[in-house]
Amino acid sequence: MSEPSQARLAGHPNKLPRPKGELEALEAAWERPKGWRIITAVNNTVVGYFYVGTAVLFFLLAGILALLMRLQLAVPSNTFLSPETYNQIFTMHGTVMMFLFAVPVVEAMGILLLPQMLGARDLPFPRLSAFAFWAYFVGGLIFFGTLFYDVAPSGGWFMYPPLTGAQYSPGLGADFWLLGIGFIEISAIAGAIELIVGVLRTRAPGMTLDRMPMFAWTMLIFAAMIAFAFPAVILATMLLELERAFGWPFFMPQKGGDALLWQHLFWFFGHPEVYIIFLPAAGMVSMIVPTMARTPLVGYRMIVVALIATGFFSFGLWVHHMFTTGIPALSLSFFSAASMAVAIPSGIQVFAWIATIAAGRMQLTTPSLFVLGFLFIFTLGGLTGVMVAMVPFDWQVHDTYFVVAHFHYVLVGGMVFPLFGAFYYWAPAFSRRPLSERLGKVTFALMFVGFNVAFFPMHISGLMGMPRRVYTYPAVAEWGVLNMISTVGAFLFATGVLVFLLDLVRNLRPALSDPAGDVWKGASLEWMHNHVYGPRSVPLVTSRDPLWDQPGLSEQSKEGRHYLPGTVTGQRETIITSPIEAVPEALQRLPGDGWPPLLGAVFTAGFFMLLTVKYVMLAFVSGALALLMILVWMWSSDPAPLPRAEIGHGIKVSTYLSGPRSHSWWAMVVLLVVAGSLYLSFVFSYLFLWTVSPQVWPKPGQMPPSWWPILAATLLAASSGLILLAGRFLPSRNGVAFIGAIAVAVLLLGGSLGADVLSHWRAGLRPDADAHGALAYMASFLQFQLVLTLVVMAGFAIARSLAGMLNLRRRVVFDNLVLLWHYTVAQGLFGLLLVHGFPRIA
Repeated sequence: MSEPSQARLAGHPNKLPRPKGELEALEAAWERPKGWRIITAVNNTVVGYFYVGTAVLFFLLAGILALLMRLQLAVPSNTFLSPETYNQIFTMHGTVMMFLFAVPVVEAMGILLLPQMLGARDLPFPRLSAFAFWAYFVGGLIFFGTLFYDVAPSGGWFMYPPLTGAQYSPGLGADFWLLGIGFIEISAIAGAIELIVGVLRTRAPGMTLDRMPMFAWTMLIFAAMIAFAFPAVILATMLLELERAFGWPFFMPQKGGDALLWQHLFWFFGHPEVYIIFLPAAGMVSMIVPTMARTPLVGYRMIVVALIATGFFSFGLWVHHMFTTGIPALSLSFFSAASMAVAIPSGIQVFAWIATIAAGRMQLTTPSLFVLGFLFIFTLGGLTGVMVAMVPFDWQVHDTYFVVAHFHYVLVGGMVFPLFGAFYYWAPAFSRRPLSERLGKVTFALMFVGFNVAFFPMHISGLMGMPRRVYTYPAVAEWGVLNMISTVGAFLFATGVLVFLLDLVRNLRPALSDPAGDVWKGASLEWMHNHVYGPRSVPLVTSRDPLWDQPGLSEQSKEGRHYLPGTVTGQRETIITSPIEAVPEALQRLPGDGWPPLLGAVFTAGFFMLLTVKYVMLAFVSGALALLMILVWMWSSDPAPLPRAEIGHGIKVSTYLSGPRSHSWWAMVVLLVVAGSLYLSFVFSYLFLWTVSPQVWPKPGQMPPSWWPILAATLLAASSGLILLAGRFLPSRNGVAFIGAIAVAVLLLGGSLGADVLSHWRAGLRPDADAHGALAYMASFLQFQLVLTLVVMAGFAIARSLAGMLNLRRRVVFDNLVLLWHYTVAQGLFGLLLVHGFPRIA
């Protein structure tokens, strides 16, 4: 921090008694709903509990499916499962583990832990967290339930076309996967927006980026990677569902499509996802190791650089999964080198953990054992990862059980073992009793031994040629013996999980106030005296290990000696701080509990699921109700400015921020990054199919006359100008002109989209004719989604202006509208250039 910033935060906790009733008012503001109404709670402690519990439930369900598969593969020529049932179970196991467990459980841990770890009252958008959870909960259960109605997908968790096209998968199974997973990914992106803004803008005063807990760093990078990676798979699911429903030929080679496009889009998401779930697990390890070794983390800044490098490199590895598809040799060399290079930043972290253990004196607690197990298993997985990164070796073991062994060593070793260590480590912070050390060590022993017994033999069976993704196999070589060993190991691992569940039943007693506390003597803020509202007073942080370096900090916070010891406005509040130096900038009033986020999530899930089963009218009714619920909660999300508020020690901050200083503006910027990433994935798809199928692209004379795109571009630019003009007519000056400018801008935006679509139609382009036509209309469809969103937002802004809730000072709603509007115009202009101007085939 700069010297002026330090001086501003300087001061020692005073010893004067706190005002009477201060604590009672704070507790009243944060009182959670009683009884069954607890489902309407939105604060991070309650939602975090629900989120983690649901993710663990899906882990157990996917584990049961894995055991069924192992029973089928225990002996050769087994008939325990039919081929179709096995394919459904195989598909659901991978899908549930990757989409319904791995990413959600990490987001859940972030929502539960980060506010306490950052010294905040809550994350900045509690209702968004609640919406993300309930969307995941309802959508996930409906999706898993397809197994019981024989409509589960059976094309593998990767859903490669043409197998998953309408011709070879005519039922609803693939549609459930495409619409269900696309919807669940939207939930994940909502959570990522919450985490990014929360980490950057709600840290305790003095907690600079250089003092931020390592878990917070990993969650920030994790959420940023979601924003860049997940849109690719969302676009892929949209393309394949449009192909299945309406015959738009994105993946049909006979009409200029290419099934390989799916693999590019899917693995652009799929390989970063390995690191998306590994990095937060590494962050957990970086929190556990220093505590158990009783010494600060060695190489803090090097680890941060390594984390950023890992996230960056992970986006250059997706062809690692496509070495046998016949892509050019130069591409193979590049992606092979990148696949091996990513081991370097991962190795830096491993050596930092070993150095920390060596610098201190490691206590062999249950969390320590899971960390050591993680180091052993993940290192082996990393070694086999370098092996499959070598193209000649990959050609030999591709689609064999060697690959199955490799990615389970990486995913289970790199994520599940740290996660279980984290459960045992952080349970005392949220439970009245810690989990049992004795049962914890039994759990670790069974899981560690069981895992290696289950998956190490798969390396051997894979090298012996046993293919993956088969429901049975002949009695050749020693395949049967190796598979029986793997099955025994899987049940041993499951027994360890069962002991863990027994430990939870015996000892976990959720406590939103007065948990067991700092049994490990940790250094970070989540070990202070926390309640449903987090710390009693938000502490001033002056080091990376505040509880070790600032004696008495927890007691001072408990006594209300730091910032925001009560409630200034009588509402739930948290402090908004600057993104780099964490200087207090504003007091944010947080929304209370309510039904809209829950109902909005339920109706949103209903829209996607009803659309899947072809109840189109009911789907749109459900979608309209979801939109209504979202608008209801958004109506109260921008409260009126109040006089500057004192948060303690004479520091007064604003109660309202707009523009780039507003946390809401930051959330919109992240959303635009997501939209931009999705559109770049579309641009890649366009150029990829133009490269592989130039014969379906029209010649210059066959394209619409040039005045059509010029008209559409002119209308787009004019709408942007009118929105800028509307900012000069905010209601405090001229309300009629403000509403008129927005209304005309909406008409221009719609007119531009209409002119573009009409030009396609008049030129004879049809979306089901060939890949070029499908892509041209897909560009318009992506633009239509944004235009529809802007119409809703414009109507919302007009309604607030008529209600006297929008003016020159209270303008966050309009600022966000302007941001999205200009992005939509930029995307539209680029889309016109792409489709009408480049590339053309002469």
